Amino acid sequence: MAPPSRERTESLPDPKFLTIAEVASVMRVSKMTVYRLVHNGDLPAVRVGRSFRVTEHDVDEYLRKSFYSAG
Repeated sequence: MAPPSRERTESLPDPKFLTIAEVASVMRVSKMTVYRLVHNGDLPAVRVGRSFRVTEHDVDEYLRKSFYSAG
């Protein structure tokens, strides 16, 4: 198997993975709400064993897309 290209490893930073509890804390919602978002496919997640991890980028992107301007 060929080693990863140097170009790719230098241009992309390692993603920061958050637990469901950390995502809930950042979003100021319950863990159940985060689980619901993950299971509905609204928030991408990676399953690690019996738990889920969500990238910080995906949380930021979800919040950006969900922003609601009142008035």
